[in-house]
Amino acid sequence: MRRRIRSRIRSRIPLRTAAVAGGIALAAAAAMTAPATASPGASGSSAAADAASSQRALDVEYFTGPGGHPRHTEVPAATPERLARAARSLSAKEAAADGQVGSVVDNGTTADKLDVVFIGDGYTAGQQEDFHADARSKWEQMSAVQPYASYKDLFNVWTVDAVSNQSGVSGDPSRDVVKDTALGSYFWCDDIERLLCVDTAKVESYAAKAPQADLVVVLSNSTKYGGAGYTLTSQVGYDGIATAASDHADSDQIAVHETGHSLGKLADEYFYPEYGTYTGAEPDESNATKLSAAQLTAQQKKWYRWIGQTSPDGGTVGAYEGGRYYPKGINRPTDNSIMRTLGREFNLPGREAMIAGFYRHASALSSRTATAKAVKRSAGIEVDVPKGASLKWYVDGAEVTAANGKTSVTPAELGVPSDGTTHKVTAKAADGTSAVKDPALRKLLTDSRTWKVTG
Repeated sequence: MRRRIRSRIRSRIPLRTAAVAGGIALAAAAAMTAPATASPGASGSSAAADAASSQRALDVEYFTGPGGHPRHTEVPAATPERLARAARSLSAKEAAADGQVGSVVDNGTTADKLDVVFIGDGYTAGQQEDFHADARSKWEQMSAVQPYASYKDLFNVWTVDAVSNQSGVSGDPSRDVVKDTALGSYFWCDDIERLLCVDTAKVESYAAKAPQADLVVVLSNSTKYGGAGYTLTSQVGYDGIATAASDHADSDQIAVHETGHSLGKLADEYFYPEYGTYTGAEPDESNATKLSAAQLTAQQKKWYRWIGQTSPDGGTVGAYEGGRYYPKGINRPTDNSIMRTLGREFNLPGREAMIAGFYRHASALSSRTATAKAVKRSAGIEVDVPKGASLKWYVDGAEVTAANGKTSVTPAELGVPSDGTTHKVTAKAADGTSAVKDPALRKLLTDSRTWKVTG
């Protein structure tokens, strides 16, 4: 997470869908305001904050069905008044549970790992263990998808308890159902049944309680299919929010798709017929281009290193017409990856982008043994590296080949002499995965740590 690059927009003016160079650019509709200082379990934020929130709008991606292509729309940032949380405050017992942070997966320090935060909505004080179980289950499903499956060790996973007055979600099972929940989750957002919206300001106030949130997933207590992906940048530092029904079998795919945007910085690969032909500039995203496969290869641009290779989502990598919402004028790497249809795999260029995203937040080498203080010859030094990564040890710059690959050593075992002087022990890790071909990205896949050793 120490490689985080944050972009904060403080204006309350929504950046709505804007016409550019003969095309349409879907931008973040608005940035998050600062987290509320009051307890999210209180009766509500100030009138001024509510008024400001109601004037903003957010760009969301919603999902028409497990096998369908998503759509985009713009929704108010604030929860509709009829669904706003009731004035009843939480009881003392409920307030004590509200906002509690739990650890689901602990693979290292927040500085070294990518931190995923699950927040539940529509879970009462007595249902928080149900939420914890749902979060564990959802992470197991998400992390079974490549490249997550190969990089589970790079992640920490947290839960933040949001205590709701009522169990369930507004709009489930029917449109007229209203539930008093902590985050204001509701189906039928923007008159779309499967669009599961949430009060993003309340989400941020809970996410701020967790250690260094990089990804945020809101699990709404429901079996109904639905979800949303919010395009925004928070003051806490995470990019985007994914919402999903806790107990629908396909809702994990929504969260995975959304991380393609927030982590991989990938474009959507589906298109809308009514958008016509794209005539704008070359897209910034690594999985969208105006160039043909032959042009990509000749100019050595974007995913040219992958062209002709068999992709895990089916078929071969090339340049397939349609993407980034346009049926014409834009090409995508493969016919049907998860950035086009839920339930699919990331294509090869997409996997490479996701791995790069992992390493923007996490490190190829992590350690709970602090480097700030000198260690003794007999003290243990423990490190962690991703599966398949190489690990080498050095003493005063000289490689100790006998120790290579070991994740737990002592300076004495490495041969540091007991001569009363200070020496240096260094560990170096490099992830040589074949899923990354770009030499520039390789720099993110290496790291080292050095400890001073006193004799």
